[in-house]
Amino acid sequence: MKKLLATIVALGILAVAVVGGWFALGWYGGAQVEEETAFIVPSGATLTSVAGKLEEEGLIGSADSFLLRAKVLGSGDPIKAGEFLLTAGISNAGILDHLQHGDVIRRFVTIPEGTPSVIVHDILMAEDLLVGEIPVPDEGSVLPESYDFERGEERVAVLARMQRAMDETIAELWPQRSDRTVANTPEEAVILASIVEKETGVPEERRMVAGLYSNRIRQGIFLQADPTIIYPITRGRPLGRRIRQSEIADINDYNTYQMAGLPSGPITNPGRASIEAVLNPAETDAVFMVADGSGGHEFNDTLQEHNEAVERWFALRRERGEM
Repeated sequence: MKKLLATIVALGILAVAVVGGWFALGWYGGAQVEEETAFIVPSGATLTSVAGKLEEEGLIGSADSFLLRAKVLGSGDPIKAGEFLLTAGISNAGILDHLQHGDVIRRFVTIPEGTPSVIVHDILMAEDLLVGEIPVPDEGSVLPESYDFERGEERVAVLARMQRAMDETIAELWPQRSDRTVANTPEEAVILASIVEKETGVPEERRMVAGLYSNRIRQGIFLQADPTIIYPITRGRPLGRRIRQSEIADINDYNTYQMAGLPSGPITNPGRASIEAVLNPAETDAVFMVADGSGGHEFNDTLQEHNEAVERWFALRRERGEM
């Protein structure tokens, strides 16, 4: 009897060990993820619904067994919403831990400096991992920058972050403005910064361009910024041709060849550096500028110097066969 009892006990222990090993192996052993796979946890999803989704997508063998093992062997921490990258061969335990504590995949959409709002709209609508419709945002309301987003996120939410970033940037920079700025309000700072943004692609020139335009505004000289002629025609899209004399002569709220001071609104979305330049322009007497042939500009204080610089620019263009 003692031997029989000992045998039964031994078999019982063995059975428990086998079952326990099987139970643990099903949790800590490799799962059915054969290759690196993106998995999305919807907002508000429960562990039960996620387990069902994992089974439907063939990433685990059974939702019921996953839930049972998770309850016994897993952490009780909540799962996070978002997109996760599951590595090949990851265990069920690894899957749960990754959904609870792992990093959500972040994707990025970039708005370059000086991108007008119609193009901001195009960029967001072209991102097929975002969802929903958005209107064309107000010009000057978006801060050009790279923004992260999650797959399936609403476009309106991403746009709201871009506009909030602009509001926060203005709120930060406006109190730091120098007494040389001609901007009387944050709105005027954005308008002038949008012109500076479109007038130079050379970062080092921004404060100088801002200083020049500040001088012209103080002296009541027309800004005569070509981009302000183009904006009412295309709303920021490329004109694709030279400006016509009729367009230079056109009178509207933007054409700074026909009006003193600032246009009625921004002509693009200026970046932080252009806003900083307008709020802290260079100390200069320059009121004229012309392209120097290398991508930048030559700045002059007098009309005579400017005319000479224009002649040099025209001569260079003739040499290049551009005229």
